[in-house]
Amino acid sequence: MQSKSTLAPMAIIGVLFFIFGFVTWLNGSLIPFLKVICDLNEFEALFVTFAFYIAYTVMALPMAYVLEKTGYKNGMALGLGVMAAGALLFIPAAQSESFMLFLIALFTLGTGLTVLQTASNPYIVCIGDIKSAAMRISIMGLINKSAGVIAPLLFTAFILSDIGSLENLTTESKEALASKLITPYIVMAVVLSGLIALVKFSSLPELEFLKENSSEEKKSIFQFPRVVLGAAALFFYVGIEVIAGDTIGLYGQHLGVENYTSLTSFTMIFMVLGYLVGVLFIPKYLSQERALVGSALFGVLFLFGVVVSSQSHGISEILWGWSGVRTLPNTVTFVALLGFANALVWPTIWPLALDGLGRYTAKGSALLIMAIAGGAVLPLIFGKISQVSGDMQSTYLLGIVCYAFILFYAIKGHKILSWRDE
Repeated sequence: MQSKSTLAPMAIIGVLFFIFGFVTWLNGSLIPFLKVICDLNEFEALFVTFAFYIAYTVMALPMAYVLEKTGYKNGMALGLGVMAAGALLFIPAAQSESFMLFLIALFTLGTGLTVLQTASNPYIVCIGDIKSAAMRISIMGLINKSAGVIAPLLFTAFILSDIGSLENLTTESKEALASKLITPYIVMAVVLSGLIALVKFSSLPELEFLKENSSEEKKSIFQFPRVVLGAAALFFYVGIEVIAGDTIGLYGQHLGVENYTSLTSFTMIFMVLGYLVGVLFIPKYLSQERALVGSALFGVLFLFGVVVSSQSHGISEILWGWSGVRTLPNTVTFVALLGFANALVWPTIWPLALDGLGRYTAKGSALLIMAIAGGAVLPLIFGKISQVSGDMQSTYLLGIVCYAFILFYAIKGHKILSWRDE
């Protein structure tokens, strides 16, 4: 049971994690939408993820310095303000149908999220016992991915409700459809502005304990192998997570699946189920290390499922067809199942990487946040390989590299205390 002093900041951070999820996983619907509106190929469309996630790499260290000046609470408020500005940039982007303006708006949203992520993740790790940190992050993940389930459904309902198909639209229809983005992003800007007050005047404490002395012989964050290797593992993780969540719509479009802009919700639902496993079983029945090993192995299994499966609906009919929810081709179902494999990677890597950093925790957090660049780079590589090969299904095997490194970190990487141990 969490103490009262733990629950209050967790509730506030939980609201922020919902915002993370909603804004982040809206990209899965935006990709096929902008592909049509701006006349893009699959490789160009995946610049949506590149512009959004590269902001984490470019802005993580600058924003870490901003947090040192403003403090965590004021920094979070600043991040929300930057996100509100990014949401407002969608207005001229939609009016002009300019893909470059859309990318600038996405980069701005990513910049605001960089501040929030750099500040909020250490709270969840350090607010209680390090051995149960993955459980606390899993709770945040439930909130985050629940928003990821909702975002594509709302996008499809409000933006595409009166559009039978995104294919073969006239110029006038594209202009009208683009203009429908304006109102939702105005609402988003208003909500984000309101949250500034929630954070600014909350009882959220500053993380002054991060400045405690530890490992005084260390002169640089790069002298902590577990953090550097953890950042590399997160790079591969975020890459495959974004591929699973943001390309499933393109894959569904490629296969002729109906309502493909909402397919990201299926990936998010399986991530929610994975987070429930973390909440219920870590650390009582499952250690953080074993959870990470299991995640990597499940990921490889599901990737082979994507590649060798047919377009029959047998697996989804067994898993959820009885519920009345529409079923999917087996190969698309396995893409969605990657969400389950990915769920516990982020919650387990963070505490394993930050354990024992003491006063270096803030810099370690910034380094881990920079690794979110995997979500910018790997989907772009995925898109290029898919475009050149003409075989999107087999391209998912790219993810084996990601899960192989995650497995290495789970078994050995997090145990390396010095580069001399190698």
